[in-house]
Parts: sequence; structure tokens; C-alpha cells
Amino acid sequence: MENQTLPYGLGALWAGSGARYSWKGICGCLTKLNKIKKRPHEIYWWQGLDDSKILMKWNSMLVADSGARTMGGYAEARTPAKEVEFVDTNPEFKAIYPFPVIGIFGKGWDDLKTLTDEFMTVAKEKTNASRRVIVSNITDFFEDFEKNHGSTLPNYSASFGNEWDLYTASITEVSARVRRSVEKLRPAEAMATLVSLQRPEFMNGRTEVRDQAWMNLGLYWEHNWTSDGHWVTRQERNEWGRRMADGVANYVDGLHGDAAFALGGLIQKSGVHRRFYVFNPLSWVRSDASEIPYDGPAEVHVVDLATGEDVPFELVTPLSDDRFPRKTLRVHAAALPPLGYKVYEIRPGAGKAFPNAAEYANGVLENATHRVTVEPRGAISSLIDKTKANREFAGKTSQRQINDLGAEDGHLELEHSGPVSVTLRATGAGPLKHRTRVTLYRNSPRIDIRNEILQNFGGTHTWSFAFNLTNPDMRHEEAGAIIRAKYLADGGHYSPDMSRLEWLTLNHFADMSGEDGAGVTLSNADCAFMRLGTSDILDNQSRLDTKTPQIQVLAGGQIDGPKAGIAKQGGDSYFLQRFSLRTHSGYDAATAMKFSLEHQNPSVAGWVRGGTAYPEQTYSAVTLSNPNVVLWSLKPAEEGIGNGVIARLWNLSSAPQDYSVSLAGGIQSGRQTTHIETDLGDLPVSNGAVAMKAAATQIHTIRLRPAGTRR
Repeated sequence: MENQTLPYGLGALWAGSGARYSWKGICGCLTKLNKIKKRPHEIYWWQGLDDSKILMKWNSMLVADSGARTMGGYAEARTPAKEVEFVDTNPEFKAIYPFPVIGIFGKGWDDLKTLTDEFMTVAKEKTNASRRVIVSNITDFFEDFEKNHGSTLPNYSASFGNEWDLYTASITEVSARVRRSVEKLRPAEAMATLVSLQRPEFMNGRTEVRDQAWMNLGLYWEHNWTSDGHWVTRQERNEWGRRMADGVANYVDGLHGDAAFALGGLIQKSGVHRRFYVFNPLSWVRSDASEIPYDGPAEVHVVDLATGEDVPFELVTPLSDDRFPRKTLRVHAAALPPLGYKVYEIRPGAGKAFPNAAEYANGVLENATHRVTVEPRGAISSLIDKTKANREFAGKTSQRQINDLGAEDGHLELEHSGPVSVTLRATGAGPLKHRTRVTLYRNSPRIDIRNEILQNFGGTHTWSFAFNLTNPDMRHEEAGAIIRAKYLADGGHYSPDMSRLEWLTLNHFADMSGEDGAGVTLSNADCAFMRLGTSDILDNQSRLDTKTPQIQVLAGGQIDGPKAGIAKQGGDSYFLQRFSLRTHSGYDAATAMKFSLEHQNPSVAGWVRGGTAYPEQTYSAVTLSNPNVVLWSLKPAEEGIGNGVIARLWNLSSAPQDYSVSLAGGIQSGRQTTHIETDLGDLPVSNGAVAMKAAATQIHTIRLRPAGTRR
């Protein structure tokens, strides 16, 4: 409500949660859009990429200075008698809305509380021989409309970009903290599931803080980051938002820490040497650099118990100016099982020697797959893929390159070199004081970037990612959908009208490919918005630049300030903004998403304390048959593990897919549910697995009851 824009993927998420209808009314205030322009449709079937549908009422706002208290606003029924006459007599409204069933919703406007019997009075007074006025519960309008006119409506899908959404970038580090907490919930809930299956009481006592965290998530993103109210100051809104973020982090951090510790007490252990597990929260086999706090001797070697072989490891000593310094042991954990773990043992004495993960000389990092040139300020001026005939992927646009905050000088040094990883550290003073680390890993094509802005700022700043690509084509994860950054008429997903497209949503990844298919996937862990090329808005009309091979990631800014958002980042002077790069020969949605999830969901390491529930060497909790489908999350049911395990799965293919899911101990029963865990119907179980059919890009939520459990 109120915000003038709307994401593409939200409709499919709502439909998957059981919603059938939606009404949207805008404010028509604090906007760069033409608020009285006719919308594409007044009422339509909002169709998702998965072919799901929601009946959407989103009327054009025809009265300019109404304060949203007219049709198309969020308080259409603020003056109900007046509005009944408007819809019945206004020729412009009647021309664009030809239906005899009209819904007028929203009374309270900006009032703290609204109690009224005005609707009943107006309904009686305004009913006459030619019209009937009904006091509606909103649902009855949609049911009536669907029955009598639903078959005549068009299907329509488009993203309208971002407007008020952007104001969360005015307090960008706090917004990033909330984002990190949501991502951290994936391994936390996965480990909590494994623990709860053995210790059903594990989640007891967490309901209140969990529910409050859930409320905080909704409240944090609520539209009042406009921060322009009469009764709540910007500073009060700033402080309140931080409390919301703290509530989310407190729950997630507590669950993650408790589950990781408890899991270590469930894994069998023999012998006298220290052991640690490395847990993979993702649903496919992966290799990762995993680390654990370590204060033991340096003269050791590390053994993978599943293979019996020495593995590459390194001891990482933090620098004195690190924000949270700690000494760690970092290991190359190869072939980690899906949603499972491997166990490693630390043994005394030197073991097998391994070469460094990459070589470094004169600003150039090089491993088996890439040669990367890093400038003293932390920008990447050359990105060569050695597996693709030494193709150069780095470009330059307006004197800015890859991971480029601005053309100022800096200082570059080798921070760390070992058999698992090699890291360069750059420090720059402008345009903002910052520190950048670029890391290459053993046997990995991933190029990790860790940026830290080390001062407060009040302007708008971006990290440029300029690529050497011709006729670029960008796809990116929006909200619940992976969409193409072009206009509808050009085969994309963006509306050319009533949209703000200078800052697009950047969730887990954006991928830019050239006309030959080759391109770069950009994984984004902390930021939320990006500018495609030189996209802008002028005279209420957005211009989406699809020709310039550049992504500008919004580091932070008070967009539409000074009237909207929080000034000077609410006083923050530290900002963590991490990215990763992967070059490729052709775009694939599942591959791009898996790459970004691996970057943003590091494996979890914990000490093995000994138990009886899980195997000593390795374990995998879930088997998923189709590589185009990813397990988005695995968690204990909301009502408790006695009500099963909830699995959320996303078909990342643009075509329908068949797949099956099984648990390590077998499945007793399965049910399809909504995303809010309302059961829809039983699923057949065959040979211990549940078979599913997913529409293109569809997200499923299912309830699985492991074999041997009781209700």
C-alpha cells in the first residue's frame, strides 16, 4: 500500500501463500511518477512466471490533489458518500472501468485508530433504483467480480521497479544486517532440523522470540522509512528501525549458535584427537573454504575422515585493525554432501604439503582458472578467464571499472597466502575511506570481494561493475522471481509506464551476458539496489539503459532526499558490502543462483563433542533428484517437529520440472502446503520419496513426516 511501485514476483509468493485477491492503493505523494496517469489495467489477473494468478484491483488515480482519498488511493472510502457519486457519474472513470461491480475500500487513511458506522448510513442513503450500495468485507467484492467478470479480464505481469523501497538505502548497514539475518536463517533452521529430529525439545522456549522476529521483519521493511511523519521524528524512526533489526538478529544468531553447538554433540566420535564437522546447508554437493576458531599448535595436519586423506588447511591470523579479530583454522572442504556434513580430525605433526591456492605478483592474482589485476584502490582492472582462451571480462565505463567506488589512489598489499586461499588487501581514501579484500580459492573459479566503507557519508555512492560485453542482457533476482531487465515489448519484465527503473532490485544475484552468451554473474550479499548503466527518470518517465555493460550497486544514499529517508546513514560509520564474481560461457538461472547461494551461505564448522545419533565421518539429510530445483529451506514445522519438517523448493528452470525429495531415514508421509504452512493435500510417497511436478519457476512448500515419527 501507498508505495507507487510493485515487484514482479510478489504475486506468485502471495498465491503460493494461499492468497486469491489483492487490492492496491497508492499515496500519490512523495513520488517522481505521474500519479494521475492511467494505469495499464484497472482490474486484472496478476499472473506470475509460474502461471499462478491473483485477482488484482489497482485503479488509476484520476484526482490529482486528493491526498489518496479517492479511487486509486489507499483511502478510497475516506469520504464514502462522495466517492459513490464519483464512480457513478465521472465520465473518465466510467470510460476506463466498464464493470457494474465497483469496490471502494480504505477508510482510516493515516489515523491511528478508526471506528465508524458511516458505511452503513451511506449504504442506505446512496442505494436507489439504479444502484445498490453494499457494506463490503472486501472478499465479497472479489468473489462477486470473479464469478461474473473474471473470465473477461486480461492476464498481466510486470515489474514497476522501486520507489519508497529505496529509502532503506538511507540506513544501508542496518538494512544489510536484516538481510544477513534472513540469509543466516537458512543454515540455522537446517541445523535445527537435524537437532530436533534427535532432540524434539530443542525448539522449546523459542516461540516468543521467533514470533517477535517474524513481526520485526515485516515492520522493518514497512513503508515509513519515508520518515516524513508529523508525530515521529527521523531520529526516533532511526532508533526504532535498529531495534527491529536487533530483534531479528537476536533470534537468528541464538538459533544458529545453539544448533551448531548441539549438532556437535550428536555426532559420533572416537579417538583422542580434536575433530570438527563442516556442515553444508545447501542441497547439492559443493566444495568450500571453511574455518573454525583455533588456538592450538601450528605443527598439525588435518584429515578428512571420509577419505582418510590429508586436506589443505591454513592458519589465519587477523590483522590488528580487523573489526572482530580472531585466529582461525581454514580448511579446503571438498565434496561436502547435500544438507549434510563431513568430519575432519586435527592430528599432531606436519602432514602433506600443498602449494598455495594462487600466485601473486605486482597487483596480479592468478590461479588455475583466472588472472585478476587489482588496483591499489581495490578496483579490478582486468579479469581474464584462462579457461576461455584468456578472454578479458573487465571493462571500463565513465572511467570506472569492476568493484570501483571511485577513481582515487590507494595502497595494495598481500594480506594472506596459503594452500586454501590467497587474499589481497587494498585501502583507499576516496571518494570514501574504504578497505577491500579480493580472494581467490583453491580449485575454485569464485572471485570473492569484501568491501568495508570506514566513514560516515551523506551522499549517494555506488560500486561500479563494468564488463567487456557487447549488447548486454541482464537477469536478476527480484522478489520471488528471476526477471530480465528489459521492457515488456523487448522481451523483458519491466513496465515502461508508471514505473521507477533507475534503481532495480538486487537480491542474491545479477547476471550480465553479451551477445555471444558469455558473461559474469555478480553475487551480492549485503546491498539491495543497482542502477543498470545510466538508467534514470526524467519528467515522470523512467529510462532503462539496456545498452551499457555496467551495473552500479548502490552502496547507500538518501534517494529522494532530503524529504525522504534518514540523513547521513543515521550516523553509521562502518558498512560491510560483499560481492563475488563468476565468469561463464552461457547464462543458466540454476547455476547463477547456486553460485550466489554458495557465496552467501558459507559452510558451518563446529567442534565434535561426541554423541550417538549421527555418523562419525559424513552424513547427508536430504536427496533431491533434479539439479534445476533447489531446496530453499528446511525447517522444523512452525507448530514443532512433531508436525513434521517443512521443505521449501524452488524450480529455477523456465520450463516445468519433475523432481523427488527424500530424507535420509525415509519419509512416512508428505503433504503439500502453502508457504505459510497451511496443509493443502496429501502427497504420494513411493520408495521413501515424495514425487512433485513444478510449473516453470514455481516455488513449492511441503510438509514431510520422517519415517518412524509419531504425530
